[in-house]
Amino acid sequence: MNFHTRKWIKPEDLNPNGTLFGGRLLEWIDEEAALYAIIQLENQRTVTKYMSEINFRSSAKKGDIIEIGIEPIKFGNSSLTLACEVRNKMTREVIITIDSIIMVSLGENGKPTAHGKTEIEYVKDRLTDD
Repeated sequence: MNFHTRKWIKPEDLNPNGTLFGGRLLEWIDEEAALYAIIQLENQRTVTKYMSEINFRSSAKKGDIIEIGIEPIKFGNSSLTLACEVRNKMTREVIITIDSIIMVSLGENGKPTAHGKTEIEYVKDRLTDD
């Protein structure tokens, strides 16, 4: 699992219990999955279609630093399936896991469109030295 994004838990991210609000964490995960898929599929019209069961395993509190990990699982015709894990950066304790997030590439008409991708690509490999 590659951990690309870190978040610092601030007072505005907390629920009444004083721990990280689950909705805020899901917002961050959805954004991270979208960014990952947009870069991989090279299409800014990529949207979230599905999230599997969300397993909250522990919590985070004010001042904690968390990191969001995304891993590609499968390339479909118009989709990319990702897995996600969020953990505490300092303790490595897992906070949440999501086994399947399906992102779909859309055409200009708003309908799913084939993306032609079959494996992970890195932006540096797309650039040429002309």
